[in-house]
Amino acid sequence: MSLIHIEDLGKSFGGNVIFQHVNVDIDKGDCICIIGPSGCGKSTFLRCMNLLEQPTQGKVFIDGEELTARGAPLDKIRRKMGMVYQTFNLFSHKTVLENVMMAPMQLGGLSRKEAYQLAMDCLAQVGMAERADAMPSQLSGGQKQRAAIARCVAMKPQIILFDEPTSALDPTMVDEVLAVIRRLVNRGMTCVIVTHEMNFAKAISSRIIYMDEKGIYEMGPPSQIFGAPQRQKTRAFIQRLKVFRHVITQPDFDIYALNSGVVDFCRKQFASEKQIYRIQLALEELLTHLVLPQVNEKQMEVEVLVEYDAKNGDLFLCVSGYEALVFTEDKEYHLPMLMLKALCSHCEQQPHSVRLTLSKAGRLSPRPQQQ
Repeated sequence: MSLIHIEDLGKSFGGNVIFQHVNVDIDKGDCICIIGPSGCGKSTFLRCMNLLEQPTQGKVFIDGEELTARGAPLDKIRRKMGMVYQTFNLFSHKTVLENVMMAPMQLGGLSRKEAYQLAMDCLAQVGMAERADAMPSQLSGGQKQRAAIARCVAMKPQIILFDEPTSALDPTMVDEVLAVIRRLVNRGMTCVIVTHEMNFAKAISSRIIYMDEKGIYEMGPPSQIFGAPQRQKTRAFIQRLKVFRHVITQPDFDIYALNSGVVDFCRKQFASEKQIYRIQLALEELLTHLVLPQVNEKQMEVEVLVEYDAKNGDLFLCVSGYEALVFTEDKEYHLPMLMLKALCSHCEQQPHSVRLTLSKAGRLSPRPQQQ
C-alpha cells in the first residue's frame, strides 16, 4: 500500500458538501501540490488527512494503518506526520530553540541535552541556528515560518503537510520559506502542499491535484496540468494565472486596490522589482491622465490587462476601451506622453488601446501584433 492511501473521502458541514469521493495514493518521496480556486476545500482536505477535521465519509490510511478506523491509535499514527500551518503557531513566551525542543522532550522522551542537539541541527537545516535564542516577536514572518518547519522536522516525520505555508508572509519573505521546502523535497521527504505559488508547484511537485466541483477535478504531472490541462475548468484556472484583468466602470474606482492587484500578480509570476516598478508607473500615467477623464465624460468601460509570458519572462500591459491620446500633440497630454516614452522604447497605439511590453530586462518595448 502507498504511504498515504485515501479512499472515497468526503467532508460536509451540515448540508454543505465541501468535497466528496476523493481517491488518491501518495507514495514515499512524492511531493503533491494541491491547487484550485479559493473555497474549493483544499485546506479542509489536507486537515482531513491527519484528522484535524473529521471526514464525513471515507478512509485514510497512513503507512498501512487506517487513521479513520474506530479505536485507531491516533497519536501513534499522527507521529508519522508533521503539519506546517498558514500562521506559525510558535509559543510566544519561549525562544525559538525552546519551541523546537519542546515536542522531542515531552512526546519523544529525549533528554534536554539530546533535544538541544536535535533542535540545533534542525534549526541549522533551515538557516535559523544563529537565531536560536531569539523570541518569536523578534523574528520576521519568514523566519517564524522557518522556525515552525524546524519544529516539525524535529519530530522526524515520514510526511509533512503544508497548509499554504507562504500565505501569511510578505512577498519579499516567500522565497526563503520555499527554498527550505524545496530542500526537504530534494532530500526525499514526502510532502503534501496546499499552495497558491504556481511556479513553485510547477517546479517542485511530482503530481498536481487541481480541486474544483467538490472534489479532485484533475490530477496529473505538472507538465500536464500547467502545459496541457485536459479539462475545461483546469484550463480556465491556469489561463487566469497568466492574466490579470480588471474593468473600470466608474471614475472614482479604487486605483490603489488595482495597483495592489497588479503588483501581487506580477510577484506571483516572479517578475523583477524593476519590471514591477515600471509597470506601476506606466499604469498610473495611463489611468490618471488619459483614461479616467474619458470614463467620467463618456461613461465608457476601460479594460486593464496584464499578461505574463512564461517562456521569455515578459509582462504585457494593455489598456483598452478608450480613445487613445498618447501620441497626440495636445499640450494637455504632453507630460504623460513624455513619461510613457521615458518608460518604454515604443508604445503601440491603436484607435482604442495602448499596448506596452515590459521585458524581463526591465525595458518596455512594443508588443507584437497577434496575427
